[in-house]
Amino acid sequence: MRGAAARRSGDIAPTTYREDSLLARAGLALAQWTENWFPDALVFAFLGVLVTFLLGLCLGQSPSSLAIEGGKAFWSLVPFTMQMAMVIIGGFAVASAPAVARLIERLARIPKTPRGAVAFVAFFSMVSSLLSWGFSLIFSGLLVKELARRMKNMDYRAAGAAAYLGLGAVWALGLSSSAALMMATKSALPQTLFEISGLIPLTQTLFLWQSLALAGTLIAISVLVAYYSAPGAEQARGAEFFGVDLTPPDPTVEAPSKPGEWLEHSPLLNIFMAGILCWYLAHVFLISPHGALAALDLNTYNLLFITAALLLHARPIRFARAVARAVPAAGGVLIQFPFYAVIFGMITGTGISAWLANLFARMSTPGTYPLLLGLYSALLGVFIPSGGSKWVVEAPYVLKAASLQHVHLGWVVQTYNAAEALPNLVNPFWMLPLLAILGLKARDLVGYSVLQLIVHVPVVLLLCWLFARTLS
Repeated sequence: MRGAAARRSGDIAPTTYREDSLLARAGLALAQWTENWFPDALVFAFLGVLVTFLLGLCLGQSPSSLAIEGGKAFWSLVPFTMQMAMVIIGGFAVASAPAVARLIERLARIPKTPRGAVAFVAFFSMVSSLLSWGFSLIFSGLLVKELARRMKNMDYRAAGAAAYLGLGAVWALGLSSSAALMMATKSALPQTLFEISGLIPLTQTLFLWQSLALAGTLIAISVLVAYYSAPGAEQARGAEFFGVDLTPPDPTVEAPSKPGEWLEHSPLLNIFMAGILCWYLAHVFLISPHGALAALDLNTYNLLFITAALLLHARPIRFARAVARAVPAAGGVLIQFPFYAVIFGMITGTGISAWLANLFARMSTPGTYPLLLGLYSALLGVFIPSGGSKWVVEAPYVLKAASLQHVHLGWVVQTYNAAEALPNLVNPFWMLPLLAILGLKARDLVGYSVLQLIVHVPVVLLLCWLFARTLS
């Protein structure tokens, strides 16, 4: 009760200010349109399958081959689906620990105005995504909920869209970039790619000054758009409007009343299990011949969060209850990812991929290569919304074309990374973990992310083309 009272005492009184920003009016208009017309994420997945199927028919593929290749791929993303589910569960378990909840509360005290809160979430989401997109997605969503408890006139939709900007703007320019890490790690690089490009170290991708400048520019622009597009107090819709329960979970647990419950409340097992996992993680990061950066894959990331959750919750019963609260949030991921695998199978298992590759090769020249690569990667990302798996499909022919045209191969990877994030702003595939935390539908956020997309597309394409001219 004292914690709840403290939160209430920290609430910021509603404020009013004149709503005359062009971006704010555009954001409201787009939000209203998407609320009426944008489908649920599952319907979006079904429509993606339909569009891919029709494209295949137009290219001369038989309905039978499209159906068979799509069906064969239905279970192909099962390991990845489990990894994504564990991103949600591990993130929830860590963030619901009392120590982390207190950190989120302290961060939520920093913004003083509703618009400032939206901009703060946007900045935090993008900067943290450069370290880990999974951490960014979960932690930013929980930060939005805490801000909503304190600031009743903050627009919950705009803040939620700001929490998603890490995935829609700069994540692939950071340390969790699947493409950059793959190209820098011999054991992760398919032999066909190695023969084309060899190893491309991170100094020639993520740590190019051009890449850092691109990330910094996108962060600055995105924060400004998030700030000026946030609705004023009169137009804002808080969490209550959407029926979202902002009551934090009760961290208290009953004392053991039976001898059999003693182990459930003892920290010994949590410490033992966390110790085993820490030993393994130390081996991965310190002893692995491929180095610490190469170990930053989804499996290692998830294991870090599970280990941290074991330590933060201290007792098995607390940890088990935190996981139980997180599991329902993973439902959308579990059922929707297989349908995106169908899209992936139709493209890679039939002639669609080859047709796209040939079209790309015919249209590209050394001068237009970055622009065409950016457009192509963004378009393909609508149908294959996975940076790592899409790079495996795309890399052989885009790297070969770049090599023939003497384009800097490291910048090809970074152009891909920057453009690959763009469709995330409208594709609900990656929104699912965040939507589960916020209790919203994709249509509630997409209006504001579409506004960001309108701004991002010309900026990304221009900077990718401009910086390419500084590299050889």
